[in-house]
Amino acid sequence: MSFNLAQMLEESRLADPDKTCVVVDGTTLTYAQVEDLSAVVAGNLLALGLEPGAKVAVQLPNVPHFLFAYFGIMRAGLVMVPLNPLLAGPEIVYHLDNSDARVLITLDLIAEGAHRAAQQVAGVSTYVVEVTGTPRPDGTRSFDELLAPVDIPDIAPTNADDTAVILYTSGTTGKPKGAELTHFSLMMNCTIGGDLLGFEDDDIGVAVLPFFHVFGLSSVLNATVRYGGTMVLIPRFEVAPVIDAIEKHRVTIFPGVPTMFTALLHAATEGRDLSSLRVGISGGAAIPGEVIRAFEEKVPGCVILEGYGLSESSSTATFNISAEQRKVLSIGKPVWGVRTRVVDGDGKPLPPGQDNVGEIVIQGHNLMKGYYKDPEATADAFRGGWFHTGDLAYADEDGYLFVVDRKKDLVIRGGYNVYPREVEEVLYTHPAVAEAAVIGKPDEMLGEEVVAVVALKPGARATEEELIAFCKERVAAYKYPREVRVVQELPKGPTGKILKKELR
Repeated sequence: MSFNLAQMLEESRLADPDKTCVVVDGTTLTYAQVEDLSAVVAGNLLALGLEPGAKVAVQLPNVPHFLFAYFGIMRAGLVMVPLNPLLAGPEIVYHLDNSDARVLITLDLIAEGAHRAAQQVAGVSTYVVEVTGTPRPDGTRSFDELLAPVDIPDIAPTNADDTAVILYTSGTTGKPKGAELTHFSLMMNCTIGGDLLGFEDDDIGVAVLPFFHVFGLSSVLNATVRYGGTMVLIPRFEVAPVIDAIEKHRVTIFPGVPTMFTALLHAATEGRDLSSLRVGISGGAAIPGEVIRAFEEKVPGCVILEGYGLSESSSTATFNISAEQRKVLSIGKPVWGVRTRVVDGDGKPLPPGQDNVGEIVIQGHNLMKGYYKDPEATADAFRGGWFHTGDLAYADEDGYLFVVDRKKDLVIRGGYNVYPREVEEVLYTHPAVAEAAVIGKPDEMLGEEVVAVVALKPGARATEEELIAFCKERVAAYKYPREVRVVQELPKGPTGKILKKELR
């Protein structure tokens, strides 16, 4: 079956060519403009002699050029390799080499280091998007060359199961691995996700989740284009610009990670009109129930719906589909066409119940083909015909899943399992706590000890002893933290997810 993701852009353009697709810094781009520019990029990439399936790495923040590159690469029948702009030189070398990239498209602000890395990988040409005024390094070419007049190619007749994107995992358990996502898996995922949300062409979303991450790429960029909506691009999350965008553009959908909702919750919004918001989509990490309750109270008419997914599942695997059917603290049920189980260490399904915690495994159209050039890791991930996520959860009698933690985040104290999320939920109910993360610390006697790291709300005060006592009253004796560290801010990754690895 032939299908190419660029067809989504073509269909939305045909439906309404003058509809605004992108808003950024007061500039608007229509669907016709975005498709025309991406088609030019496709023609120029093919003019370089790139064969079908050749890899093009794109290291950009949320700027319009990301869309031109993405849909140009798709249209040309090539494969996109999104890269985090914050990667260090050796990391860029690894990703370019491992992915067999032939071209690197990067931003002028980081081009010097990126080009130095690209020079260490044979056969990689560097193209620079010039937006900040930073001089382009010698030996690089301007992205404008990819926008030069050229014969426009038709959309390449890729097969639905051809690789469209190689998305690298975060590498928390070793070297990053490239998940091969297909045209079909990405199309199905954004279609089903948008359908569950009731996405309409008059919806306007904030695109602050980075497009180089699966959440931003599939659930924001792809979903918006698939349904002909509008996205307001914000390259980096900051509270003030996000609030301004919601108010000015009458934003209806805000996809974010829990720390973003927490920051908006504690921001001063008196006199600001956020009434256009109808839904917040939370993913990437567990969102505290207290944050959901307080946010919905602060922004009446907006409901926060939590979902769950991974790079390997093209974004969404489970979702809470509405305020009426959701269960707070649950990641919901599998989306259409996806199956999930909770299994024990031997891969056997566990019955429902809070005491039956096991690993989430997945089957479905949303899953990757495998890890690029890594058949051993692929075979290990797909043991028994199911994809093993590494996430621990239990199911209730209604089939709703409740994540308790990552396998690697589990704290084993004196032989007892302590799930950090449970303790974090308690800390979030303390009136002084803005953010919290619970980790394990090596201990000679107990194996691990429970440690909490918290950031307080502006102007709030709480001692370490007070927070320990607060937890002690609310969880079992083996669970409460024996140590609490109060910090100004918790370390976060590019999506705003709290980095427990750094805390450790």
